Amino acid sequence: MMAARDITLRRGGHLLLDAVSLSVRPGAVVALVGPNGAGKSTLLRVMTGEWRPDAGMAAFAGRALAEWAPLALARRRAVVGQQARIVFPMTVTEIVALGRLPWHGTPQGAATSEPALVAAALLGAGVPRMLWQRRYDTLSGGEQQRVQMARALAQIEAAPGPVALLLDEPTASLDPGHAAALLRCLRALAHGRGAAVLVVLHDLNQAGFVADRVALLHDGRVMAEGPPADVLSAERLEALYGVQFRTAGGLLAPDFAG
Repeated sequence: MMAARDITLRRGGHLLLDAVSLSVRPGAVVALVGPNGAGKSTLLRVMTGEWRPDAGMAAFAGRALAEWAPLALARRRAVVGQQARIVFPMTVTEIVALGRLPWHGTPQGAATSEPALVAAALLGAGVPRMLWQRRYDTLSGGEQQRVQMARALAQIEAAPGPVALLLDEPTASLDPGHAAALLRCLRALAHGRGAAVLVVLHDLNQAGFVADRVALLHDGRVMAEGPPADVLSAERLEALYGVQFRTAGGLLAPDFAG
C-alpha cells in the first residue's frame, strides 16, 4: 500500500538516503529503527510526500504520491509527527476535530456523526475525558502526543477501504503505560482494521513488540529488513550502536556498564 522505490535524497551536499526501498502492506506494522542520523525520519518524510527525493519514487496504493490530489490522499492516510505546535487557543476536542476536515461535504462527514467520531478517536488514543475541553497548549508533551494520535484516528475513522498511518517517534514523550497503550492501538489498527502502519521507533523492544517487520537503517541505507526476531539480533545491534547488548526474558538491553 505504501512503498519507497530506490529513494535517493541529498540535502546541503549530504547524502541522506541512498537507493532505499521499502514497502508496507495493508494489515501490517513496519518499524523503522536505527541510530540517530540513520535516515529514519527522512525516509518517513519522503513517504508522506513532505520531501521529494532526488531519485526514485514514493507511492501510495500503487500510484506515485505526486499523482494524488492532497484531499484524496488525506482521506486515506494520516501522519503523526514528532511535534505539533499549535499557536491558537484551541481545545483538545477542537484539535482532534481538525482530523475530520478532509471529510466535510461527504457522506462520511455528516455533521450528525462528527461528535461521535471525535469522541471515539479521543477514547481510542487514551485521552481522558477530563482533558477534552482543556486548551491544547496547557498539556504536557505526552498528553499532546496522545491528542495528535487521536486527530490521526479521527482522520481515518470512517474511511472506506484500506487506510495508512505514518508516525515519527510517537512514544518518545510517553510513559511506559501510555506507550504500551499506543503500541497496542497500532497493532489493532493493522491487524483488526487492515491499516498499513509505518512507525519510527528508537526503543528496540517496542519495535519487537509492535512490528510485523523491522527495517534497520544505517547511514541512509537499509542494513537489514524482516521479522523482528531476525533483524534485532544482539550481534547486529552491537555492530550498529557500538555497545554490547544482552538478552533477558526475551528483551534486549544495552550493557550500560560495558
